[in-house]
Amino acid sequence: MPRPSRSLSFLMPLLAVVSVGCASATRMSPEDRASLDRSLSGPDAEQYLRVSSYLTPFFGDASKRLLTPYPPEDVRLLDDTSGRPISPGAIQATVPAGTRVRITKVEFPTAWVVTERVLYTPRSWPWVYVTVEGAPAGEQVVLVLPPNLDRPDAFRTELEKTLTPHSLKDQLAGFSAAVQEAVRTKKLVADMPADALRMAWGPPETVRRSLEGTARNEEWRYAGERRKAFLTDGRLVRAEEAGTSLLP
Repeated sequence: MPRPSRSLSFLMPLLAVVSVGCASATRMSPEDRASLDRSLSGPDAEQYLRVSSYLTPFFGDASKRLLTPYPPEDVRLLDDTSGRPISPGAIQATVPAGTRVRITKVEFPTAWVVTERVLYTPRSWPWVYVTVEGAPAGEQVVLVLPPNLDRPDAFRTELEKTLTPHSLKDQLAGFSAAVQEAVRTKKLVADMPADALRMAWGPPETVRRSLEGTARNEEWRYAGERRKAFLTDGRLVRAEEAGTSLLP
């Protein structure tokens, strides 16, 4: 057997270090990953935003933008050395619920992919690349999904919190003009229904439910508990952001 060339021998220790230092961060099988990518960037590529979302910088990668339902203060994708969340950057645009998007690629954090990604990014999370209707052509927009999604159905469940294959036109048309505007601008108005609240603010991290007589109460808490929304019988009655009331 021929001996490795001098240059290849030099690279082998380096490649070994890279492979050890950047272990794969996905537990999904290669077959399932490939199947999801083919489906979601092929026949299932055409989607709509289920939730009004922000476009922000993508942390340390200037070539991409982050698509997120949450304001930068509530994004929990990357921590500093003290364990504090790092903001991706200031809001650059708001994309209303119902906007058409197209999935162009699903990228899982394999060892090689993690190595190739910019260090100052959520490298160990799955990335879904999308094009957003109305955004500049060729712009790389990324929706980041939670890590450790080991089954295709779990992956799709997470994806469907932000995207849907169905148009929201009829659902949005069923809201009052004030609620439609609130959803479009990611604001809140009193008495908006729970579906509209979810479209405006995104899905909460936790929901606390209680009964008061015949009234059904819910408290929606978002990441870091900086934002809270309170509903009675499926309608918004109170909301807070950083301890400040948002409704008259």
